[in-house]
Amino acid sequence: MKIGSIEVKGLCRLAPMAGVSNTPFRLLCKELGSSLTTSEEISAKALVHGSEKTFALAGYLPEEKPIAIQIFGSEPEHLGEAAAIMEQKGADIIDLNMGCPVPKITKTGAGSALMKDEKKAALIFQTIRKSIQVPFTIKIRGGWDDHTINAPQIAKIAQEEGVDAIAVHPRTRSQQYTGKAPWEIIRQVVEAVSIPVTGNGDVRSWEDALRMQEQTRCQSVMIGRGALGRPWVFDQSFEVLSSYEQHQRKFQIISRHLTLIRDHMPEKFALIQMKKHLGWYISGTQNAPESRAKVFTFQNTSDLQKWFLEYWPESFRKLYSPTTSAFKEESLSAL
Repeated sequence: MKIGSIEVKGLCRLAPMAGVSNTPFRLLCKELGSSLTTSEEISAKALVHGSEKTFALAGYLPEEKPIAIQIFGSEPEHLGEAAAIMEQKGADIIDLNMGCPVPKITKTGAGSALMKDEKKAALIFQTIRKSIQVPFTIKIRGGWDDHTINAPQIAKIAQEEGVDAIAVHPRTRSQQYTGKAPWEIIRQVVEAVSIPVTGNGDVRSWEDALRMQEQTRCQSVMIGRGALGRPWVFDQSFEVLSSYEQHQRKFQIISRHLTLIRDHMPEKFALIQMKKHLGWYISGTQNAPESRAKVFTFQNTSDLQKWFLEYWPESFRKLYSPTTSAFKEESLSAL
């Protein structure tokens, strides 16, 4: 798939998620096979006003390129200026957030609230397109609510105004993340435009991604919540590993993630991120509630990482001890 001049190789890519899609997680997912990564949502207004905190949030490393920087806002002039600023900072793609359902974003008229006003959306598309030379993409929802499912109409307007590609999460804003994602809306968007369309929603495996592509004819698949605690979802080879091999591979991946967090984030924020992600990683393991509670007692990243390096191999030994059928099955298959 090509987004403007940017070639995106591979089917699956990481979705932008506030508080999650930071440099350590983006790097990890790219290493595992994400074909393109996008920053978490960045306030256009804060960029225009020169917020150091916001510029830090929008930072990235050279090895992350090509990278899309996602901006949000409701004022065309702020969005155009912010897009130009991030282009100057080296962003390969500027992405407009039209999908965030969080009230603190939508009450300002930003995020999925932009789906409610097609004329204003057109003006915003025009303003951003005139402000930058790099590819311009948008991420939308199915609509604001069940009475205004207008994703295909928004997609047509976007194409007319020079948007280079569209990502679609087919639930409406009112649905939030409940119920089943109606993939048929993605198919409707694909049929409405000729620019590349990326599907998003209820994808938790390569099998899901391939099924979405087959059913909707989207050109790529974006994975968000399906990657939380499961970044190996981007590695197609992971699914063919035995359960014994998967457990070992998970240990390698999680260890790598913890190291990336410590290497690229200040201690205070690194500790928050490590606790958050280990909570997801531990979900489903033996004694998960107790282990998760233990995670949140640590006061520094060094001790927390040391604990994990002891915890996971121990859970591995319990799960695959010589007395378990799983261990015997794996041992025999290795002969």
